[in-house]
Amino acid sequence: MEHEDPRNGESPHRSSKKPKFSSNYIPESEIRDEFSHHQPRVARINNGSFGSCPGSVLAAQRRWQLQFLRQPDAFYFNTLRNGITASRMIIKDLINADHVDEVSLVDDATTAAAIVLQQIGHSFAEGKFKKSDTVLMLHCAFQAVKKSIQAYVTRAGGSVVEVRLPFPVNSEEEIISEFKQSITEGKSNGRKIRLAIIDHITSMPSVVIPVKELVRVCREEGIDQVFVDAAHAIGSLKVDVKEIGADFYVSNLHKWFFCPPSVAFLHCKKANASSDVHHPVVSHEYGNGLPIESSWIGTRDYSSQLVIPAVLEFVNRFEGGIEGIMERNHEQVVKMGKMLAESWGTNLGSPPEMCMAMIMVGLPSRLCLNSEEDASRLRSYLRDCHEVEVPIFYQVPKDGEDGVRDNDGCITGYVRISHQVYNTLDDYEKLRDAINQIVKDGKTCKMLCIE
Repeated sequence: MEHEDPRNGESPHRSSKKPKFSSNYIPESEIRDEFSHHQPRVARINNGSFGSCPGSVLAAQRRWQLQFLRQPDAFYFNTLRNGITASRMIIKDLINADHVDEVSLVDDATTAAAIVLQQIGHSFAEGKFKKSDTVLMLHCAFQAVKKSIQAYVTRAGGSVVEVRLPFPVNSEEEIISEFKQSITEGKSNGRKIRLAIIDHITSMPSVVIPVKELVRVCREEGIDQVFVDAAHAIGSLKVDVKEIGADFYVSNLHKWFFCPPSVAFLHCKKANASSDVHHPVVSHEYGNGLPIESSWIGTRDYSSQLVIPAVLEFVNRFEGGIEGIMERNHEQVVKMGKMLAESWGTNLGSPPEMCMAMIMVGLPSRLCLNSEEDASRLRSYLRDCHEVEVPIFYQVPKDGEDGVRDNDGCITGYVRISHQVYNTLDDYEKLRDAINQIVKDGKTCKMLCIE
């Protein structure tokens, strides 16, 4: 590229050397065995969407399922509660919570959002909050969270202020500045901000958000409660809920912590754990506290919540355990991102320190990716014609701004690549070569067809 881009983390010099993967894993043959159920030949570089579960954990899940099916009554009365409590204890230690009663296991981050937003909606409906009061959220929040705000908050009379985050992004200071400006807007005309929803790692585009600093800003500005949606966090970066200081913190365990779908933890500060916070599915456990309410929401499969000890056994087979896995995933996804950006003559969407196991890489402008439809078409083409699974992000150009450019024009498309323990260099080379072939053939996104 013509100019150095600070998001790339170093000067964009050309190198003929291939990046090498660390040898600090368990034997490669064991990793292949653990993930042998993955579809062969597919470059699966989208762990961020659905995660991945190793075979040993799937076997443990099957044992739990059979134990229930053999004698459901004994399982319910003698086994289930203790098993879920054991899983909660592991999570409590992993996230540095004060007490296991602060940790609930729920289906996913969307369920946790419903739990938090339900109590906010009730406060609007019951007149505890003024109709003009508001909820603050990032504009790139997960769509399910936005829909939950519609369902629970706006229909009860509350309003919403969205924080417009810059992308590509160069520094945490840019995010903090935009966040503060939106707080000023949210508090205008005497309004109060009743809840701030902050992503720890945004989904699309993927960027690590400085949550500790933003929570501190919320406290200084008198915002009632803070909910951190950290769907991608646990297993991807270190989580210390006491250090972060939010009222609510949720993270999926099936994305980066090797659990089968679907399970997440919701951490509620002790002060909130005993408040009017309830699971949206009401069972006979209603009123016994959120952790107990969440442990029984009717006859269903609880095995994904019970295998957390087996997951801990799996990650401890790696050097450094889960922290070692996180460190190596970050190191490798940055290497792969730089390799792709160099080959395509593009850029990274953020500095390396603002990503963890996912990173955004600019696509060549010659693809002419000009809409969400183009992004969807390219993603399907890569899946069906090149056996590459990777999300595509369309960057809407701002009025009056040219944006980041490569040698041929404005970059409007990005891939979000993930790295997990089963990935190999070949996966990323397959993506690299597929994009280069499309460009070489002179095709644009609109010209792609799937046979």
